[in-house]
Amino acid sequence: MARATKETKKRDSLLPRKKHKYIFIIGGVMSGVGKGITTSSIGTLLEARGIHVNIVKVDPYLNVDAGTMNPTEHGEVFVLKSGLECDQDLGNYERFLNRDLNAEDSITSGMVYQYVLRKERALGYGGKCVEAIPHLQEEIIRRFTAAAVANRSDVSVVEIGGTVGDFQNALFIEAARVMHMHNPDDVLFIMVSYLPVPGKLGEMKTKPTQNAVRALNSYGVQPNVIVARSEMPLDAKRKEKLALFCNVPAEAIISAPDVDSIYDVPLNFAHDGLDALLLKLLKFTGKPLVRPGLGAWKEFVRKSKDAHTSVDIAIVGKYFDTGDFILSDAYLSVIEAIKFSSYAQGMKPKVHWLNAKDFEKDRVPLSSLDAYDGIIVPGGFGETGIEGKIKVIEYARTHRIPYFGLCYGMQLMLVEFARNVLKLPHAHTTEISPGTPNPVIDVMPDQVGKIASGRMGGTMRLGHYSAVLKKGTIAQKAYGVPSVEERHRHRYEVNLKYVKQFTDAGVVFSGVSPNGVLMEIAELPEAMHPFMLGTQFHPELQARPLRPHPLFTAFLKASGVRNAKKH
Repeated sequence: MARATKETKKRDSLLPRKKHKYIFIIGGVMSGVGKGITTSSIGTLLEARGIHVNIVKVDPYLNVDAGTMNPTEHGEVFVLKSGLECDQDLGNYERFLNRDLNAEDSITSGMVYQYVLRKERALGYGGKCVEAIPHLQEEIIRRFTAAAVANRSDVSVVEIGGTVGDFQNALFIEAARVMHMHNPDDVLFIMVSYLPVPGKLGEMKTKPTQNAVRALNSYGVQPNVIVARSEMPLDAKRKEKLALFCNVPAEAIISAPDVDSIYDVPLNFAHDGLDALLLKLLKFTGKPLVRPGLGAWKEFVRKSKDAHTSVDIAIVGKYFDTGDFILSDAYLSVIEAIKFSSYAQGMKPKVHWLNAKDFEKDRVPLSSLDAYDGIIVPGGFGETGIEGKIKVIEYARTHRIPYFGLCYGMQLMLVEFARNVLKLPHAHTTEISPGTPNPVIDVMPDQVGKIASGRMGGTMRLGHYSAVLKKGTIAQKAYGVPSVEERHRHRYEVNLKYVKQFTDAGVVFSGVSPNGVLMEIAELPEAMHPFMLGTQFHPELQARPLRPHPLFTAFLKASGVRNAKKH
């Protein structure tokens, strides 16, 4: 009995104090129907009500982080300011909240298991038999609490990845149940579930969601709110049926039909009173229940709908072989950054996907690029489609089509320039051609040992680094400040041995590291090209609906000028 009391006290000590509130978002029926956008939207609404929120993403996979995952299978790897490589949902959280997240806001099963096993190896459990419960459960609760403390928030909105019934996420749901058991007034559960409308029946079916709620009940968890995702709005009859069989009040069943834009979702939820419902359920009575922050969001949504001038932007990529359903996820932040800068200028972007391998194998003529107002070559790794990208870059340079290179896109921009302007026909990056006689792009010195020893996960140049901008350049005029901080994810850099040759031929390194060793931005002067610029960092990771990225805005402006001349 004494041992049980001691264990109980230890577990209680992990639970948050000061009446911190938690909202757990759990999926029902199937994945991919909008848990991430629901989570982001709830965060937006609560912040607009004056409640300080932090959002946590739980990923049940055993990868410690998302950095070693293939974008065609998992989607984009998002990088936080801290350098943590994480799920693309954290990008949505940052865009909706309009602020940076912390490393504590991303939790994976791999992180939890790694911590517990390392602690066990160091005798941190004092010789006890280490088990999933309580030890993994305690570590999960500790991480939820740590995220709340790090953010100094009032409410943590926690998205638990996967779907109820999955083996992988059961421990996280169990941890949430324990937290609810100790503080029932401070923990809320929301199920985001799908209501199908079978084509031959033409009737919305509630049974899959009923079964999903029963599955959640088997964990000892009862949802307080059901967000009902479907192709069309939920009718009164379906609400009544869900209320009856799921033991959830009808007013706590929120209709979430398909919409034209994910940025409509917070406004739709506000219209249905979801924010007021959550505050009531969480017993927030001491704060003024006002909406000071939705005005700017409404203005952004209005601009997105009022944008009328079309601008055609080509993204020349390599992650195409698994079909269009994965494609947009692989370049999600790039797509959103294009939208934000376009809407701010009254333009409606049309994004065109061009497979670099089609140009590499001459299946598509380069002259087809004339149809586009701007070309982007985004980040990536490996040799697939590289020669096709280089052909596209050369065409954009010689035909004065606005070009924006992101990370690898900047490196290949310089490879193309070295081959065709500096007359170094074998110039390359050592990532692809280790024996090239002209390694204009080379591995960073501190990365050599990491690659040789196979230490690949979480070892790239990651996170925020400063860049000093050269006055009067395209980049500096776009930013309007002398220096910036941007997020990185790479192992290779411009070889300093070739910097003079590049600059003598006209290339301007308009952004460099404070010590002058790393070339962060390369551009051609406007006298040579209307807009040809590349960044070693990933500017798309800091683009926000309410704060478009300056370099994307400059690129879209140049693309708009080309569009106007064409018409």
